[in-house]
Amino acid sequence: MARWRNRMRGRCRCALIALVCFSPAASAQWVNYPTAGVPRLPDGTPNLSAPAPRAADGKPDFSGMWQAAHVLPCNDVTLICTDLPISEQFRNIGAGVPGGLPYQPWARERMARRGPADDPYTRCLTPGGPRMHLLPTMKKIVQLPALMIVLNEYNTNYRQIFLDGRPLPVDPNPTWNGYSSGRWEGDTLVVESIGFRDDQWLDAASSPLTSAATVTERFRRPDFGHLWIEITVADPKAYTRTWTVTLEQAIVVDTEMLDANCWENEKDVPRLLGR
Repeated sequence: MARWRNRMRGRCRCALIALVCFSPAASAQWVNYPTAGVPRLPDGTPNLSAPAPRAADGKPDFSGMWQAAHVLPCNDVTLICTDLPISEQFRNIGAGVPGGLPYQPWARERMARRGPADDPYTRCLTPGGPRMHLLPTMKKIVQLPALMIVLNEYNTNYRQIFLDGRPLPVDPNPTWNGYSSGRWEGDTLVVESIGFRDDQWLDAASSPLTSAATVTERFRRPDFGHLWIEITVADPKAYTRTWTVTLEQAIVVDTEMLDANCWENEKDVPRLLGR
């Protein structure tokens, strides 16, 4: 992971189907700084299969910097730039679901009319909800006893997951990331979220997420180097039934987050050549 980050120093970051170029001031940030507490093999490389760390309360500690795993090959014809960790689920979150996602008819019709230039992400709007896990930018999880914070490089976006037992709001004002409350089931953190906006996309194919949705995430860390997030979407406004996918994240060590700012009124997208 650190090697990929080094190659990105001083470069423009361009994403799939779309995207935007960023100009991080890499020289002023810790892109080559060793991460404390990383289990290592005799040659100094991270031991990704080492046991997952535990917090002071004995629960698995999800803290760390993560990126989407199982990325597409660099010669994939839909990629604009070749050094980005883009996963198939970024393009289609339902990849691998038998028969595909169970869209409502209106959602299918809308998806047939939409293209890359319509994607909120390509227009520099915050991709909230489960899509945050699939962005090519890095995410940092900070886990505290009563709160888990997810920080994203993209437009300095953040998400709060409350672990203090609070109920979800009854009539929430819709937001990009919704409102999230978590509870522990053994070593699995179960997070329920509601209160999303109606105009959100879950992937580059424009799979919708609406204000009627309840999203349940089950976070598990089987070892030091991997994080599994099982996501169940119950959104009767957009889908005919509930569906579930699993997103895998890979740890990123010996580097730090960079600024990745994209501003509204971006004009590059119509000139890109992706499908």
